[in-house]
Amino acid sequence: MRVDKNTELEQIAREIDQLTHSPLYQYRIDNNYSAVIGEGSLDAEIMCIGEAPGKKEAETGKPFCGKSGTILDELLTSISLDRKAVYVTNIVKDRPPENRDPTQSEIDLYGPFLDRQIDLIQPKVIATLGRFSMEYVLRRFGFEGVIGEIGAMHGVPVSLPVNYGTVVVVPLYHPAASIYNQKLKHVLFDDIQKLLSIRD
Repeated sequence: MRVDKNTELEQIAREIDQLTHSPLYQYRIDNNYSAVIGEGSLDAEIMCIGEAPGKKEAETGKPFCGKSGTILDELLTSISLDRKAVYVTNIVKDRPPENRDPTQSEIDLYGPFLDRQIDLIQPKVIATLGRFSMEYVLRRFGFEGVIGEIGAMHGVPVSLPVNYGTVVVVPLYHPAASIYNQKLKHVLFDDIQKLLSIRD
């Protein structure tokens, strides 16, 4: 039986919206924020995964729509890729207070929703944005043994067997890191070129 991707994604969104036992749920309600599920093509060959939404994302319900999103758009444009053709999301779907790093318990709580999104979309390539995303995705596919520092792993494709075939994970620095360190912006633009050869 063919899964209706839109219906399944709507179900995931409903479950996250009603995730009252999340430690971030009350913070969402108190600030009139939205959960940020993801955005883009449900048939995308490339999936970009960050760590958690920031303030702008929580206000709009859209992932990567602030300064980091502008940089992500520039990165995708540099390889002639329309953002609408990829799927963009985060591990954690609610904003942590003060843009702090997500805790392990938050990653453990929201991670299964990301797992379902990956299984639904079945991307050929996953670009992880930042170390939290890199570590989660590699562990998710049973390759925690290859995890190193993102400073050593960025831009190095890792091919992993998955239940629908093979996925290539390309670890990238988080776009936000390049806001504070311009040198990393050049690294990001160099690293994203790796997606060109993989997607062809």
